[in-house]
Amino acid sequence: MRFIPREEKFFDLFEELAVRIEAGGKLFLELAESGDYSEQKVARLKEIEHEADIITHRTYEKMHTTFLTPLDREDIYCLVNKMDSILDMAEASAARLFLYRVKVPAKGLIEQAKILNEAIGKVKTIIHALRDMKNAPLILQTGVEINTLENAGDVVLRSIMAHLFENETDVR
Repeated sequence: MRFIPREEKFFDLFEELAVRIEAGGKLFLELAESGDYSEQKVARLKEIEHEADIITHRTYEKMHTTFLTPLDREDIYCLVNKMDSILDMAEASAARLFLYRVKVPAKGLIEQAKILNEAIGKVKTIIHALRDMKNAPLILQTGVEINTLENAGDVVLRSIMAHLFENETDVR
């Protein structure tokens, strides 16, 4: 029992942010698979990204008004910042696909979006496991799995870039 209890609402905010990231990842995958980079779909992804920004800022505010946080403040900041960056990058990618009027995206785009969604699912697993540090082995193992997915994504990216420079003649 603690003299001053820690604020546990942070976990709710982390989980809420994870849900938004998952929704954004699924929408990005849908865009990639359908090739529909319409203004409406990209705008919906922007809305989800904005919802995540609001949760991120609420977390920052709570961090600065809470005496005892469940994790170090620096760790909370880093966690929500990195989580928010996932959606920022997905939304920026979708916006570029719309802006540049991409007709036929790189072959690996769908594969990248699938890897992204698998990694997001693992992030969500970790976030839900944070409430109980008895889940430390699961958290560590899932972190390794995310790293493996990141490496797979890097391989796909290098393949896309190599294909682009070997085969694409239209610089636009």
